[in-house]
Amino acid sequence: METKTQKLEPLVGSVLGYGWDTMGNYFLRLFLIVLIVGVANIPLSILEAAGESEAALVFLQIFALAYLLFVMVPLRYGAALLFLKTTRNTSFEIKELFNAFYNYYMNVVLAGLLTGAIIGIGIFLLVVPGIIFACRLAFVPYLVMDKKLDPVKAVEESWRLTKGYGWRIFGLGLLSFLITIAGLIVMFVGVLVSLMWINASFAAMYQAVLEERGEYVEVPDNSNGD
Repeated sequence: METKTQKLEPLVGSVLGYGWDTMGNYFLRLFLIVLIVGVANIPLSILEAAGESEAALVFLQIFALAYLLFVMVPLRYGAALLFLKTTRNTSFEIKELFNAFYNYYMNVVLAGLLTGAIIGIGIFLLVVPGIIFACRLAFVPYLVMDKKLDPVKAVEESWRLTKGYGWRIFGLGLLSFLITIAGLIVMFVGVLVSLMWINASFAAMYQAVLEERGEYVEVPDNSNGD
């Protein structure tokens, strides 16, 4: 495992800068990762937009939810781990993007279901609690994939780790929205680059919090992801 030469701090500007550098260093690999995730997301977008009759719409919404939970969530969790590995300058293979499907599939699906339900309830409670919950649970994918935690423990640990960092994560999320809008302006390639930068920056934030808290322990490089 290589050692990072740039000091990583849990500040919005710091993680965005580190995320940008990471994107440059691993551009082709990260480009392929977001491209695969983007292509996999196409059926979900079609399902959400389709449906004429009310019965068909209900069926398609249920199918879209199942596709999101059982396909897209594991894929996104796998991508989160690879972005984290680039943050740590750890070697990996693109096939590790699919690790969540055959290593800890049930934990990933249940973690996605649990966090989705918590954030959904928060949004139902006048939106603001949902934003707070989303910020405090932002580390769940990394904790499930990186620390191999079960869903409940990952939620509890994310809530603990993000204590005192909520506003920074919110700020990063807000800037990520603006970066995405900027990416949309320049169409397809811009969106992919935006997603690369955003994902790299959130992975950097998780890593920075671990380091500042003194809770990051380097482990031997394992490119198989087991």
